[in-house]
Amino acid sequence: MEGTMKVAVMTGIRKMGFVEREIPKPGEKEVLVRLEYVGICGSDLHYYETGAIGDYVVEPPFVLGHEPGGVVVEVGSGVTHLKVGDRVALEPGKTCGHCEFCREGRYNLCPDVVFFATPPVDGVFQEYVAHEADLCFKLPENVSTLEGALIEPLAVGFHAAIQGEAQLGQRAVVMGAGCIGLVTMMALKARGVSQVCVVDIMEKRLEKALELGADGVINAAKEDVLERAVQLTGGRGMDLVVETAGTEITTRQAIQIARKGSNIVLVGYGKTGEMTLPMSLALDKELTFKTVFRYRHIYPMAIEAVASGKVDLKGIVTDIFPLDQVQKAMDHSVNNKADIVKAVIEIAGKR
Repeated sequence: MEGTMKVAVMTGIRKMGFVEREIPKPGEKEVLVRLEYVGICGSDLHYYETGAIGDYVVEPPFVLGHEPGGVVVEVGSGVTHLKVGDRVALEPGKTCGHCEFCREGRYNLCPDVVFFATPPVDGVFQEYVAHEADLCFKLPENVSTLEGALIEPLAVGFHAAIQGEAQLGQRAVVMGAGCIGLVTMMALKARGVSQVCVVDIMEKRLEKALELGADGVINAAKEDVLERAVQLTGGRGMDLVVETAGTEITTRQAIQIARKGSNIVLVGYGKTGEMTLPMSLALDKELTFKTVFRYRHIYPMAIEAVASGKVDLKGIVTDIFPLDQVQKAMDHSVNNKADIVKAVIEIAGKR
């Protein structure tokens, strides 16, 4: 495909603009995808607000966005499993394939991963992208490209559930009702966890959690989390706790409410990356801590969960902005965090 495409670029802290770039040409094992929707992730907002996350520093002009869904418009000569017109969800990280982690199947730990919107690699707030065909997953007829864009955060939730060994008969609690907290709650339910409770301090997010299938909620601004957990479990403690808020207080609460011998899965990133925890209590309870870095081998499972109706991905979307309004979209997302669960950029899509 010849011609140029519109690309939204971050030109500075809290500044967005547009440039025209050549439509990329797919390689032998790549496909060219016309993007329809791209989700706005918390990491996009952090880069937008501060210009960096740890050692990853934005050098403008930089393209944000790593949660894409779209339609294949061209296929490389070596691609046989996709064709023009296929709607796809794109897994955003291309790994090396030969390091020890890739060989072990834990490719999310590859040190040489090339991941959309992780400096210096541009993201996909743009009209087209050429991407590895094996990282483009065909969507069933009843799964939209809007939902396809949200498979990426859902994959994090499923990876958290798998790390925590989620299973039928458990009582679980998710700390935090942001996007990742909500998709984690839905992933736990999809994997058969009997009761899932969600904790947050924002009432609107807790209402959304109930709307999407949570069995109960705790407003930590109004209730004692430990006391409520004791009531809910008859003093036994939670079989599984997934922490997605990334704060010290919620992580301490996770340790306090966890049942002896259970798993705690840490997903959320804190502002400083450090916290002080009651480790003597964790030792007394013989708790197992698991952590999450992105995901691996999850996309097919996540897509099937949406297709079968076990997960309502459209339900987490609270705001949709056209690409032309990307500045408004980013500013609104930064300034209205209490009201927004998930904002999405509509590149050229139909809901």
